[in-house]
Amino acid sequence: MTEDESTQDDPVFPPVQRTTVSSGKDALAEAASIKTLGGRFLALWGTEHPEPHVYAAFSDADGLRVLRTPVDVKTGTFPSIASLFPLASRPERTVRDVSGWTPEGLADTRPWLDHGLWKGPSSQKEGDYPFVRVEGEGVHEIPVGPVHAGIIEPGHFRFQVIGEKVLRMEERLGYTHKGIRALARNRPVEDVLPLSGRISGDSAVAYQWAWSQAVEQATQTFPPERALWLRAVLLERERIANHLGDLGALGNDAGFGFGLVQFGRLKEDLLRANERIFGHRYLMDAVIPGGVRKELGEEEIPLLLEDVRRLREGVRSLKTIYDEHGGLQDRFSGTGVLDPMLAGAWGLGGIVGRASGQLLDLRHDHPVRPYDRERVPVALAKRGDVWARVQVRFQEIRHSLAFLETVLPALPGGSWKAPLRQCGGGAEGFGRIEGFRGEILVWAQMERGNIVTDAHFHDPSWQLWPALERAIPGNLVADFPLINKSFNPSYSGHDL
Repeated sequence: MTEDESTQDDPVFPPVQRTTVSSGKDALAEAASIKTLGGRFLALWGTEHPEPHVYAAFSDADGLRVLRTPVDVKTGTFPSIASLFPLASRPERTVRDVSGWTPEGLADTRPWLDHGLWKGPSSQKEGDYPFVRVEGEGVHEIPVGPVHAGIIEPGHFRFQVIGEKVLRMEERLGYTHKGIRALARNRPVEDVLPLSGRISGDSAVAYQWAWSQAVEQATQTFPPERALWLRAVLLERERIANHLGDLGALGNDAGFGFGLVQFGRLKEDLLRANERIFGHRYLMDAVIPGGVRKELGEEEIPLLLEDVRRLREGVRSLKTIYDEHGGLQDRFSGTGVLDPMLAGAWGLGGIVGRASGQLLDLRHDHPVRPYDRERVPVALAKRGDVWARVQVRFQEIRHSLAFLETVLPALPGGSWKAPLRQCGGGAEGFGRIEGFRGEILVWAQMERGNIVTDAHFHDPSWQLWPALERAIPGNLVADFPLINKSFNPSYSGHDL
């Protein structure tokens, strides 16, 4: 077993500790030790360069913990850690679908992303997925999707129902698989940036910042101070825009169309300001390795501050309406409860985790610049229902607006981007950013000439979809759209 430490005290990059083991037995022992010490599972992926390995990423008190396990080339196997970390099951199934390596000890042997259409290891036939079924008198099954009535992306849901009450809900995803990793491999680093910003379009800034962090760590490029603060301005505007959209959609799903219209108006004003000032409504391509693409002029700062003032007034008024509206209270309260004990056991962060009492936010726990200088309070609720997730969104909007109001008049001077340095052979880097859904993790592997040999992008939706399955039973079928929207996991970000 070997260990090497990357930059632990640098405020630009996430602190990372890498551990490489030589056998499956050592991997299981190390994973068990991480769990015993309170580590949380984040992501798992495989790579064939330079040799077949499986990476597992965890979060602990010191930052990011990465466990690298070699694949047994004779048997094509690697040890499953799903018995220790249940959320590792779907990523392990994905590694098997994509690479053909078998996770030894994994209880669920069904394919995950492979729908029987690939020339891969799956023996599954198209459309033949063995959903778990509940048997009993009066139990019936309701299939929903994968094609939906709206313009949302495809996902298939199977409900086992008695009367109007859901006994079990199971998901089937993978319909939007895009092959992002294959598109990123063996390309110059600048060619991957547009991909990173379009993995999940509502999280363009978060992904671009995480990708840039990974590339900067691999090349030891240090962005100017001003660029880091401008990135935070962009990230918080992205967070606010998504929370506004979600709050409006949640009101609409509860039969309160007024909320959809009013929050939609506030979001549209913010997006139009993004386009005028930063060049894109959803801030795509705004963050680049080495800095940001566009400088923020002094004459534009008062416009952004006025935007903050208008948003604060509008959101405050709408929050009062939501808090006092009996119909919303009836639909939100006690609906879609995610047990705080389960959220703690699974180490859930993001809106969903914080609404179930988990005090987890990268901007607070492991802050990179500027969050180490201008701290953001953690939004928290404990009931774990739709109402708690609504309240966390309101809190986060308030905190983000306060952050912008403080930061914008005091941005540091100097340059807003730095040239990207050339990396040595076999370099790798990690990026880790708190997006509006939760933690986004990016891994980049690079060779000389800044050629990307491999990359992995992890969306927090990998944690949110399994959690959603656990929040549905006991609720009415008609409440599923409302609960689903309160989680708001990404299809596109999951199906890479």
